[in-house]
Amino acid sequence: MGCRLSKTEKEEETKDFDKLEEKTSVPQVDPRLPIDAREAFKLKQSWKGIKRKIEETGVEMFIRLFKTNANLKYIFAHFSKLETEDDMRENEALEHHATFVMTTLDEAISNIDNYNYVIDHLHRTGATHQRFIDFSSENFGKIKEPFLEAVKITLGDRYTDYMANVYTKTIDFILSALSHGYLDKNQCYELQSTKSPVTSSDQQSTKSPGKNEQPDQVNGVPSSDQSGVPKIENSTKPE
Repeated sequence: MGCRLSKTEKEEETKDFDKLEEKTSVPQVDPRLPIDAREAFKLKQSWKGIKRKIEETGVEMFIRLFKTNANLKYIFAHFSKLETEDDMRENEALEHHATFVMTTLDEAISNIDNYNYVIDHLHRTGATHQRFIDFSSENFGKIKEPFLEAVKITLGDRYTDYMANVYTKTIDFILSALSHGYLDKNQCYELQSTKSPVTSSDQQSTKSPGKNEQPDQVNGVPSSDQSGVPKIENSTKPE
Protein backbone atom coordinates (compact mmCIF):
# COMPACT_ATOMS: atom_id res chain seq x y z
CA MET A 1 0.00 0.00 0.00
CA GLY A 2 1.10 3.58 -0.45
CA CYS A 3 2.42 5.80 2.29
CA ARG A 4 1.81 9.42 3.15
CA LEU A 5 3.98 12.01 1.46
CA SER A 6 5.60 14.04 4.24
CA LYS A 7 5.23 17.81 4.39
CA THR A 8 8.96 18.14 3.73
CA GLU A 9 8.74 15.98 0.57
CA LYS A 10 5.80 18.00 -0.70
CA GLU A 11 7.66 21.27 -0.09
CA GLU A 12 10.80 19.96 -1.84
CA GLU A 13 8.74 18.86 -4.87
CA THR A 14 7.14 22.31 -5.12
CA LYS A 15 10.49 24.07 -4.71
CA ASP A 16 12.03 21.97 -7.47
CA PHE A 17 9.44 23.10 -9.97
CA ASP A 18 9.48 26.67 -8.70
CA LYS A 19 13.22 26.77 -9.46
CA LEU A 20 12.42 25.83 -13.04
CA GLU A 21 9.84 28.61 -13.27
CA GLU A 22 12.35 31.14 -11.93
CA LYS A 23 14.51 30.64 -15.04
CA THR A 24 14.26 33.20 -17.79
CA SER A 25 12.55 30.68 -20.06
CA VAL A 26 9.67 28.69 -18.60
CA PRO A 27 10.03 24.96 -19.46
CA GLN A 28 7.81 23.93 -22.32
CA VAL A 29 6.56 20.58 -23.55
CA ASP A 30 5.45 19.55 -27.00
CA PRO A 31 1.92 20.92 -27.54
CA ARG A 32 0.91 17.51 -28.90
CA LEU A 33 1.23 16.07 -25.40
CA PRO A 34 -1.98 15.97 -23.35
CA ILE A 35 -0.26 17.48 -20.28
CA ASP A 36 1.58 20.74 -19.66
CA ALA A 37 5.08 21.30 -18.25
CA ARG A 38 4.02 21.35 -14.61
CA GLU A 39 1.94 18.20 -15.02
CA ALA A 40 4.81 16.44 -16.79
CA PHE A 41 7.16 17.36 -13.95
CA LYS A 42 4.69 16.21 -11.29
CA LEU A 43 4.05 12.98 -13.20
CA LYS A 44 7.74 12.07 -13.40
CA GLN A 45 8.17 12.80 -9.70
CA SER A 46 5.13 10.71 -8.79
CA TRP A 47 6.18 7.86 -11.08
CA LYS A 48 9.32 7.30 -8.99
CA GLY A 49 7.04 5.84 -6.33
CA ILE A 50 5.64 3.38 -8.88
CA LYS A 51 9.09 2.38 -10.16
CA ARG A 52 10.11 1.35 -6.65
CA LYS A 53 7.23 -1.16 -6.69
CA ILE A 54 6.91 -1.78 -10.41
CA GLU A 55 6.44 -5.57 -10.17
CA GLU A 56 3.74 -5.34 -7.49
CA THR A 57 1.93 -2.56 -9.34
CA GLY A 58 2.03 -4.54 -12.59
CA VAL A 59 0.65 -7.71 -11.00
CA GLU A 60 -2.11 -5.70 -9.30
CA MET A 61 -2.98 -4.15 -12.66
CA PHE A 62 -3.33 -7.54 -14.35
CA ILE A 63 -5.34 -9.03 -11.49
CA ARG A 64 -7.83 -6.19 -11.86
CA LEU A 65 -7.79 -6.53 -15.64
CA PHE A 66 -8.65 -10.23 -15.46
CA LYS A 67 -11.36 -9.61 -12.86
CA THR A 68 -13.28 -7.41 -15.30
CA ASN A 69 -12.14 -9.10 -18.53
CA ALA A 70 -11.76 -12.79 -17.67
CA ASN A 71 -11.82 -13.72 -21.35
CA LEU A 72 -8.47 -12.01 -21.87
CA LYS A 73 -6.77 -14.69 -19.79
CA TYR A 74 -7.26 -17.14 -22.61
CA ILE A 75 -5.06 -15.08 -24.93
CA PHE A 76 -2.19 -16.07 -22.65
CA ALA A 77 -1.39 -19.76 -22.53
CA HIS A 78 0.31 -19.42 -19.12
CA PHE A 79 -2.56 -17.50 -17.53
CA SER A 80 -5.65 -19.32 -18.78
CA LYS A 81 -5.93 -21.67 -15.79
CA LEU A 82 -5.38 -19.07 -13.08
CA GLU A 83 -8.68 -18.80 -11.21
CA THR A 84 -8.04 -17.13 -7.86
CA GLU A 85 -6.31 -13.90 -6.93
CA ASP A 86 -3.77 -15.86 -4.89
CA ASP A 87 -2.98 -18.00 -7.94
CA MET A 88 -2.29 -14.85 -9.95
CA ARG A 89 -0.12 -13.23 -7.30
CA GLU A 90 2.02 -16.36 -7.01
CA ASN A 91 2.35 -17.06 -10.74
CA GLU A 92 5.85 -16.30 -12.00
CA ALA A 93 4.80 -16.02 -15.66
CA LEU A 94 2.20 -13.40 -14.78
CA GLU A 95 4.77 -11.43 -12.79
CA HIS A 96 7.18 -11.56 -15.76
CA HIS A 97 4.60 -10.31 -18.22
CA ALA A 98 3.24 -7.66 -15.83
CA THR A 99 6.77 -6.33 -15.31
CA PHE A 100 7.36 -6.40 -19.08
CA VAL A 101 4.25 -4.29 -19.67
CA MET A 102 5.08 -1.91 -16.83
CA THR A 103 8.56 -1.44 -18.29
CA THR A 104 6.95 -0.27 -21.54
CA LEU A 105 4.80 2.19 -19.61
CA ASP A 106 7.84 3.29 -17.62
CA GLU A 107 9.76 4.03 -20.81
CA ALA A 108 6.93 6.30 -21.99
CA ILE A 109 6.29 8.08 -18.70
CA SER A 110 9.94 8.55 -17.77
CA ASN A 111 10.48 10.25 -21.14
CA ILE A 112 7.06 11.90 -21.41
CA ASP A 113 8.57 15.31 -22.27
CA ASN A 114 10.25 13.82 -25.36
CA TYR A 115 7.22 13.49 -27.61
CA ASN A 116 8.92 12.15 -30.73
CA TYR A 117 10.76 9.42 -28.87
CA VAL A 118 7.70 8.37 -26.83
CA ILE A 119 5.29 8.25 -29.76
CA ASP A 120 7.79 6.26 -31.82
CA HIS A 121 8.38 3.82 -28.94
CA LEU A 122 4.64 3.31 -28.40
CA HIS A 123 3.86 2.89 -32.11
CA ARG A 124 6.57 0.27 -32.40
CA THR A 125 5.36 -1.53 -29.28
CA GLY A 126 1.78 -1.52 -30.54
CA ALA A 127 2.91 -2.87 -33.90
CA THR A 128 4.57 -5.90 -32.27
CA HIS A 129 1.10 -7.10 -31.23
CA GLN A 130 0.07 -7.54 -34.87
CA ARG A 131 1.48 -11.06 -34.82
CA PHE A 132 -0.99 -12.23 -32.16
CA ILE A 133 -4.04 -13.71 -33.89
CA ASP A 134 -6.43 -13.33 -30.96
CA PHE A 135 -5.40 -9.75 -30.13
CA SER A 136 -7.40 -6.65 -31.10
CA SER A 137 -6.73 -2.93 -30.72
CA GLU A 138 -9.62 -2.64 -28.23
CA ASN A 139 -7.62 -4.71 -25.76
CA PHE A 140 -5.26 -1.80 -25.15
CA GLY A 141 -8.09 0.35 -23.81
CA LYS A 142 -9.15 -2.32 -21.32
CA ILE A 143 -5.98 -1.76 -19.32
CA LYS A 144 -6.87 1.87 -18.48
CA GLU A 145 -8.97 1.41 -15.33
CA PRO A 146 -6.86 -1.48 -13.96
CA PHE A 147 -3.76 0.69 -14.44
CA LEU A 148 -5.28 3.67 -12.63
CA GLU A 149 -6.54 1.48 -9.80
CA ALA A 150 -3.14 -0.19 -9.38
CA VAL A 151 -1.35 3.18 -9.37
CA LYS A 152 -3.81 4.47 -6.76
CA ILE A 153 -3.13 1.48 -4.50
CA THR A 154 0.64 1.86 -4.78
CA LEU A 155 0.70 5.63 -4.23
CA GLY A 156 -1.94 5.74 -1.49
CA ASP A 157 -2.42 9.29 -0.18
CA ARG A 158 -0.04 10.61 -2.83
CA TYR A 159 -2.68 9.79 -5.46
CA THR A 160 -4.48 13.13 -5.19
CA ASP A 161 -7.29 14.34 -7.42
CA TYR A 162 -4.71 16.40 -9.27
CA MET A 163 -2.48 13.38 -9.91
CA ALA A 164 -5.48 11.22 -10.82
CA ASN A 165 -6.27 13.69 -13.60
CA VAL A 166 -2.64 13.71 -14.80
CA TYR A 167 -2.41 9.92 -14.83
CA THR A 168 -5.74 9.63 -16.64
CA LYS A 169 -4.67 11.98 -19.43
CA THR A 170 -1.32 10.24 -19.68
CA ILE A 171 -2.63 6.67 -19.90
CA ASP A 172 -5.23 7.77 -22.48
CA PHE A 173 -2.39 9.18 -24.58
CA ILE A 174 -0.26 6.03 -24.18
CA LEU A 175 -3.05 3.58 -25.00
CA SER A 176 -4.15 5.61 -28.01
CA ALA A 177 -0.58 5.58 -29.38
CA LEU A 178 -0.29 1.82 -28.81
CA SER A 179 -3.55 1.28 -30.65
CA HIS A 180 -2.47 3.45 -33.58
CA GLY A 181 0.77 1.49 -33.85
CA TYR A 182 -1.14 -1.79 -33.85
CA LEU A 183 -3.56 -0.63 -36.54
CA ASP A 184 -0.85 0.77 -38.82
CA LYS A 185 -0.06 -2.20 -41.05
CA ASN A 186 2.86 -0.30 -42.59
CA GLN A 187 4.55 -0.25 -39.19
CA CYS A 188 5.75 -3.71 -38.23
CA TYR A 189 8.82 -3.30 -36.09
CA GLU A 190 10.85 -5.21 -33.56
CA LEU A 191 10.46 -3.67 -30.10
CA GLN A 192 14.23 -3.87 -29.61
CA SER A 193 14.81 -1.37 -32.44
CA THR A 194 13.72 1.50 -30.19
CA LYS A 195 16.56 2.65 -27.95
CA SER A 196 16.11 4.59 -24.73
CA PRO A 197 17.38 8.19 -24.80
CA VAL A 198 18.62 7.81 -21.22
CA THR A 199 20.45 5.19 -19.23
CA SER A 200 19.36 5.19 -15.61
CA SER A 201 20.70 3.10 -12.74
CA ASP A 202 17.21 2.71 -11.32
CA GLN A 203 15.74 1.55 -14.62
CA GLN A 204 13.96 -1.77 -14.10
CA SER A 205 14.72 -4.85 -16.19
CA THR A 206 12.79 -8.04 -16.77
CA LYS A 207 14.14 -11.49 -16.02
CA SER A 208 15.99 -13.31 -18.77
CA PRO A 209 14.35 -16.29 -20.48
CA GLY A 210 15.51 -19.76 -19.54
CA LYS A 211 17.72 -21.78 -21.85
CA ASN A 212 14.81 -23.53 -23.58
CA GLU A 213 12.24 -20.74 -23.34
CA GLN A 214 11.25 -18.31 -26.05
CA PRO A 215 11.11 -14.56 -25.15
CA ASP A 216 7.35 -14.45 -25.71
CA GLN A 217 6.72 -17.52 -23.61
CA VAL A 218 8.69 -16.37 -20.60
CA ASN A 219 6.66 -13.15 -20.52
CA GLY A 220 3.40 -15.03 -20.67
CA VAL A 221 2.65 -13.90 -24.20
CA PRO A 222 1.42 -16.42 -26.77
CA SER A 223 4.42 -17.78 -28.64
CA SER A 224 4.56 -16.97 -32.31
CA ASP A 225 6.90 -17.01 -35.27
CA GLN A 226 8.70 -13.68 -35.28
CA SER A 227 10.48 -14.30 -38.54
CA GLY A 228 7.87 -12.23 -40.37
CA VAL A 229 8.58 -9.13 -38.31
CA PRO A 230 11.31 -7.15 -40.06
CA LYS A 231 13.95 -5.31 -38.09
CA ILE A 232 14.45 -1.63 -38.72
CA GLU A 233 18.12 -0.93 -39.13
CA ASN A 234 17.85 2.82 -38.68
CA SER A 235 15.53 3.47 -35.77
CA THR A 236 14.39 6.96 -34.90
CA LYS A 237 16.81 8.60 -32.49
CA PRO A 238 15.44 10.72 -29.68
CA GLU A 239 16.01 14.37 -29.93
